[in-house]
Amino acid sequence: MVKICLIDDDQNILASLSLALKSEKFDVETYSDGISGLEALKSNNFDIAILDIKMPRLDGLEVLQKFRNSSDIPVIFLTSKDDEIDQLLGLKMGADDYITKPFSQKLLIERVKVILKRTAFSLENENHVKSDSLIERGDLLLNMDRHECHWKNKRIKLTVTEFLLLENLVNRPGYVKNRDQLMSAAYSEDIYVDDRTIDSHIKRIRRKFKAIDQEFNSIETLYGVGYRFNQ
Repeated sequence: MVKICLIDDDQNILASLSLALKSEKFDVETYSDGISGLEALKSNNFDIAILDIKMPRLDGLEVLQKFRNSSDIPVIFLTSKDDEIDQLLGLKMGADDYITKPFSQKLLIERVKVILKRTAFSLENENHVKSDSLIERGDLLLNMDRHECHWKNKRIKLTVTEFLLLENLVNRPGYVKNRDQLMSAAYSEDIYVDDRTIDSHIKRIRRKFKAIDQEFNSIETLYGVGYRFNQ
């Protein structure tokens, strides 16, 4: 059963949304502030987190910042309509999606299902790896079914967005992908991100590779054009 961490200081949202998610057979744990939610995220194996941005004691952006380096689970932000800056900050920091309040529970549940499908949290695929689910490019190995990335036989934890961006680049090594193409690969049509958001994700991906291989230089920047992956 998929396990969801839901963090929001609005008790009405916690109660109604957790019921809606449970009706879809999700296992949901709720937390009413960022501090307790962060402790839960650090000590439990959740499959996805839904975070409110505006919370007392510790807001959603701070929660994401404090646990993102040690966890690659997908994150959806709940945010008010006027918090465009916070939305972009969240995406740059490694969130996978956001939805504005007031929101349709049905829409949020569909977003959750889409992200879970993208991350391949499917029991059918958990123990079966098909040859066409593997992408090998030199020292890089991507397992599409398991949403796993390996470089020189070492595991690299990527968020959903980072994984999709890398996949888009490595599908055609040597070919330049502009930022619009990368945006389309990583985000749904109703989410707007600027060029700097894509640049931030690429920097995070590079940093993760360089953490295990200081010589990593396979993702090349073509200034004013885009990015490409070189084998």
